[in-house]
Amino acid sequence: MRPEIDETAPAEAKAGGSRVVRLTIPAKAEYITLGRLALSGLAAVRPINDEELADLKLALTEACSNSIRHAYPDGTDGHVQIAYELDGTRLAVEVVDDGEGFDPELDDDGEGELSEGGLGIAIIRAIADEFELDSREGERGSRLRFVKVLDR
Repeated sequence: MRPEIDETAPAEAKAGGSRVVRLTIPAKAEYITLGRLALSGLAAVRPINDEELADLKLALTEACSNSIRHAYPDGTDGHVQIAYELDGTRLAVEVVDDGEGFDPELDDDGEGELSEGGLGIAIIRAIADEFELDSREGERGSRLRFVKVLDR
């Protein structure tokens, strides 16, 4: 599978001034770098200070690593979709996989951590201003979305 980039956005998003970039990567750790590079590219569209960019790269790395590790635990071929939505002072990042999925109610240990996931979810929650994690209803896989309000 080759990485794909889709810079299209829904009409309502374009009308509101936001930009959406979508990237689909193979579910292999070595492709996470492409997601990080896309974040760096967004800094050319809307300046992001170095500290925020480093935090965003860390959060993205953790989100993608979790998808690769937990959605495809036996090395099964799959893909991870990353969407970046830049809207003024807000950057939303969504990471979606089509792997095994999970039940957030059962997998959450009450401390905001996936019990087998280590510190990744806690790191993302600490960096993000908004955080969502769920299985995709009626479909395989999971969806993690975080939003960071950027400094002006």
